[in-house]
Amino acid sequence: MYQFFMDESQVNGSEIKIEGTDVNHIKNVLRMKVGEEIMLSNGTDKHFICSITELSDTFIRTKIVDIDSNSTELPVKLYLFQGLPKADKMELIIQKAVELGVYEIIPVAMKRSVVKLDAKKEKNKRLRWQQIAESAAKQSKRMVIPQIHPCMSFQEAVAYGKTLDYNIVPYEFAGGMKTSKEVVKGLKQYRSVGIYIGPEGGFEESEIQLAKESGMQVITLGKRILRTETAGLTTLSIIMFELEQD
Repeated sequence: MYQFFMDESQVNGSEIKIEGTDVNHIKNVLRMKVGEEIMLSNGTDKHFICSITELSDTFIRTKIVDIDSNSTELPVKLYLFQGLPKADKMELIIQKAVELGVYEIIPVAMKRSVVKLDAKKEKNKRLRWQQIAESAAKQSKRMVIPQIHPCMSFQEAVAYGKTLDYNIVPYEFAGGMKTSKEVVKGLKQYRSVGIYIGPEGGFEESEIQLAKESGMQVITLGKRILRTETAGLTTLSIIMFELEQD
């Protein structure tokens, strides 16, 4: 069943009216017909199962058939602080991170980041990245669309992390798998967790030192060196499996 996002203001009794760009997609791309069902999510806690009752060039009218309040979200909000990677790697990272349950993605310009974004370039990139996040949220039946935050410096990212309950930093020179496993198992007790991933060149020692001084937990993901696009998704996969509820 195809999924789209809507606002509670669109609900009128037992009907939901769809407007905007989704109209063209539903009518002309998917070629859906009256009587077919779609899922409309309110961006927080409900999936509305709806039957299409009217199609026009400017709106689509639907009738609510059922409401599903079984959350597809993780019980802990995960914030991915991703060191800016080269080329189009960020697009892949965003798509897969959304599928894995991330709540927010924060691009971070670190000392070894090769990519430099000026204001105009960042605006265009963020627009593209947000579209990818929305598409991935629809595909994976998320109840929320994860937000792509404006790019931060590492110092700003560390300051933002202090507003969260707990923060972890996977680092290639860290050791102690036993500690890493204990840290992951203990994440259930928090409401928000930050995950800091270095760029292609990895973290500089001064960044790791700042993270430690700020109370972040440095962990290892194993004996192999992972690429930046692999490290974050590996961490999210491990945490998702640990946090997932029946």
